Amino acid sequence: MLRVLQQSGALSRGEIADRVGLSRTTISEITSELLVRGAITVVDTDSHGRVGSGRPAERLALDPGSGQFMGVDFGHRRVHIAVADAAHEIIAAGTARYPESARWPERLQAAFALVEQLSADTGVHYGALQAVAVGVPGWGNRLPADGVADAFAHRFAAPVTVDNHVRYAGLAEAARSSADTAGNLVYLRLSDGVGGGLVVGGRLVRGAGGHAGEFGHVTVVGEQGELCRCGKRGCVETIASVPAVLARCRALGIPLENLDDLRAAVDIAQPTVDRVLREAGTAVGRVLGAVAMALNPSEIVLGGEIVQLAPALLQQVRSTITYELSWLPDAAPLVRAASLPDSGGALGAITALFHDSPLLASYPATVTPSRPTPIRGSRPVRLTNPAGPSWLS
Repeated sequence: MLRVLQQSGALSRGEIADRVGLSRTTISEITSELLVRGAITVVDTDSHGRVGSGRPAERLALDPGSGQFMGVDFGHRRVHIAVADAAHEIIAAGTARYPESARWPERLQAAFALVEQLSADTGVHYGALQAVAVGVPGWGNRLPADGVADAFAHRFAAPVTVDNHVRYAGLAEAARSSADTAGNLVYLRLSDGVGGGLVVGGRLVRGAGGHAGEFGHVTVVGEQGELCRCGKRGCVETIASVPAVLARCRALGIPLENLDDLRAAVDIAQPTVDRVLREAGTAVGRVLGAVAMALNPSEIVLGGEIVQLAPALLQQVRSTITYELSWLPDAAPLVRAASLPDSGGALGAITALFHDSPLLASYPATVTPSRPTPIRGSRPVRLTNPAGPSWLS
């Protein structure tokens, strides 16, 4: 019904019933609930073109300011939020930053302040919010699920799902890939940390304990490497994450403090910076080459701002994978940069809420059991979109 309203504009209940093939009684029940939730609104009546007697029929339309679904991506230093309406269109999105040392109360405060800012800037309201999906950094089941889920459930009185934020980003990229490559895809994001996601046999993979895709903590240089946040030495994250690349450049005499500095150095082809980027690309390529031999993916996607601004890194990853698979050339996957920006995790979180992608068949959802009872409506309305959300097309 919501899709019909999106495509056709304002309609009366009778016109909606004719188009979706449901009885007028059923349509009346559904529209009543959606009006209470704020998903739709009465825009006018059919009195101007009406023939005959009788009370004019109300014409209903989607409420353009109603946020129905919220996707949240907490990184180590920033939070991205995207809000979709009842027609699965993104109607608000933004980013807030915090120091890497920030604890979860501070991160949540930044997220909720961003939510209010988005409402003030765009006019979006959250009275009809039906679900929230939150992506967070973490390994396996060691996610800060309870505190984060409870905070969002309390704030919005809506069901909350929590999962790894990079896995959500991988889902968003897979949903944008062609049918030929989306079914077997490896996603890796190089950001403040390094993490990934796997699509195997057309299904997003979480793994037995939620650890699938933790490529950032594969050891590549052994005990002589830098200490990683996981407690080991020489992990991919200590070589190819953004902080690691910047620190390595500084150690070699190039004073880079942030990605803007790195971009400027890349623009002038600074040779030491190029060397550091290629070292990072080689480390990533070796790990992904091994993954490619094990899983035989059709496509490998690299995300993160550093991939977009440093072509040498992506080139080195691609070359290393090609070498690793040189003995089996027909197994070489397509290797490309992500098509979505670093906010892809928030968009993937919304995709997970729709749960209409075949990539999510049998995928588990982690819904907080302690959320408050919703204060709106009585029974949930099942929203589906077989064609997929338009921002993924």
